[in-house]
Amino acid sequence: MKALVLFSGGLDSTVCLAKAVKEYGADEVLALSVYYGQKHKKELEASEKIAAYYGVKRLELDLGEIFKESTCSLLEGSPEEIPHGDYAEQLVGKDGAPVSTYVPFRNGLFISSAAAVAISHGCSEVYYGIHADDAAGNAYPDTSSLFNKAISDAVYIGSGNAVKVVAPFVEAGKEKVVEEGIRLGVPFKLTWSCYEGEEKACGRCGTCLDRKKAFAMNGIKDPIEYMHDA
Repeated sequence: MKALVLFSGGLDSTVCLAKAVKEYGADEVLALSVYYGQKHKKELEASEKIAAYYGVKRLELDLGEIFKESTCSLLEGSPEEIPHGDYAEQLVGKDGAPVSTYVPFRNGLFISSAAAVAISHGCSEVYYGIHADDAAGNAYPDTSSLFNKAISDAVYIGSGNAVKVVAPFVEAGKEKVVEEGIRLGVPFKLTWSCYEGEEKACGRCGTCLDRKKAFAMNGIKDPIEYMHDA
């Protein structure tokens, strides 16, 4: 295989999957979905449907044990509620600390694991869908361009120069992710981004608000349904 895509079933990773399939063909792409102890499995369920849509092989990895002591609001057993409102509001008064939905060093762990899986399957690239909006204000420190360069260098060196990390949107806003997805004909209706696990996306958490804004900036309505449109 040519490329492994870290694939949550969310919007960003689905656009990455579409790019990899466009570049190499479905038979040369491996999708890796990770369970990390999140409160719901809606994204994982979405990832199965989307992998089937594209006809790519999908693997699932369980890393939940690593985060059991974390108080991140996304995780099972966390005493914190998932916050509503955009990330700028959530960062007020935090003095540079990440938002409560930051899973400790998740991207570092995921990329390292993905590199190991990629080597085993003969993949030369690992795609992941970070974008510049997530790094703003240090909301998610493991999505910055500085982090991406460091982890990319580490993977390339540690794999014996066999695996490159590809982050096509690291310098772009989410509206550019949606724009590229439109160009590639991504089945956005199958994706799940919401931090909550209800029947419909909440429409109020940070990722729902970012997603709706990105579609609006492209002049189209998000095709998924929301519990709250305001």
